[in-house]
Amino acid sequence: MGTSVELFAGGGGLAMALHDAGFRHLLVNEFAPRACQTLLANKAAPHRDEAPLPKRLSDKWPLIQGDVREVDFTGLTGQVDLLAGGPPCQPFSLGGLARGDTDDRNGFPWFFRAMREIQPRAILCENVIGLMRPSFRDYFDYITRELSAPFEQRVEGESWVDHNKRLVKTLAHPNSDPSERYDVHVVPVNAADYGVPQLRRRVLMVAFRRDLEIEWRPPRATHSDTALAHALVDGSYWDEHDMAPRPDAIPAVLGPVDGLRRWRTLRDAIRGLGEPGPDKVEHPDVDAHIRWPGARIYAGHTPNLLDRPAKTVKAGVHGVPGGESVMRLDDGSIRYMTVRETARVMTFPDTWKLAGPRGEQMRQLGNAVPRLLGEVFATSVASALRGAR
Repeated sequence: MGTSVELFAGGGGLAMALHDAGFRHLLVNEFAPRACQTLLANKAAPHRDEAPLPKRLSDKWPLIQGDVREVDFTGLTGQVDLLAGGPPCQPFSLGGLARGDTDDRNGFPWFFRAMREIQPRAILCENVIGLMRPSFRDYFDYITRELSAPFEQRVEGESWVDHNKRLVKTLAHPNSDPSERYDVHVVPVNAADYGVPQLRRRVLMVAFRRDLEIEWRPPRATHSDTALAHALVDGSYWDEHDMAPRPDAIPAVLGPVDGLRRWRTLRDAIRGLGEPGPDKVEHPDVDAHIRWPGARIYAGHTPNLLDRPAKTVKAGVHGVPGGESVMRLDDGSIRYMTVRETARVMTFPDTWKLAGPRGEQMRQLGNAVPRLLGEVFATSVASALRGAR
């Protein structure tokens, strides 16, 4: 069983993933009050300075509620196997304002400080694929260099461009201390390729401390669009759902069989939930499964289709954009996805409670890491760390 610290924990997707992969959280940090309420309603408890560190995987996660800039990590130096987190993505998101390094919400500098103070054996960092856009590519390369050499600290008044130049020179030096260097792996992913019923493109950054001499390969994709197409054509998909084929969902062209499992669809994700009740009325049996009025579609906001993976769940600058949370039903009508349906698409368990009103719940889900995607990569990291012991 490994140990972990997670920053920018949000609604708990990655924290759950690490836990399910066998990591024991020594500390979790989150700033947003509603997200903190969600964590506390599930597996977290308020952090107390005098309390001993968790000893069992079943222990509550110690949650520090507040600004990561004010957290002192030095008490955990040398005790943490994995430092994980998704620094706020709005500065680099295609759906945000894309201010990048100039945005006060950029959490990477504080993630690097935590690396220096904790000196973890490994890193798992998730962010939006927008970080790899041409307009941000230089800054993304800078981030990967700072992950490689976090002890080459940016000094006060130094621009990231000048710091980057210094990092390039430092990393070219062959005689550096391997305990202060990390081997970084950049892995662009589509969550659907790992069994998540959602088209969600992200970039994962995995790093291992160089003195551990770990050779790591990213987990291979397990699911594919091609396999889904074959299941739609040969009827096995429809048999699973005990329904007649829908001609509009059957592809006209098939690629060669690839031996992978099929992509999971929205229909797969919400199976067994049933329809929500009247508008704004709590479902008697399912938490957060509430119909919401006003669904509409328009140019650029097309609905989710039941027999495809869901579109990317988004938090949005002002809540959830229209089309991304609208679904088309079998009778041709449309409605908003419920919070519970959206949580299913994010592979959150039905027992996970989300705090706040609907918009805040959806924001937490849109900002989260799909639990299953995180677990796949956390399990791979845990296996590599065990091999290094």
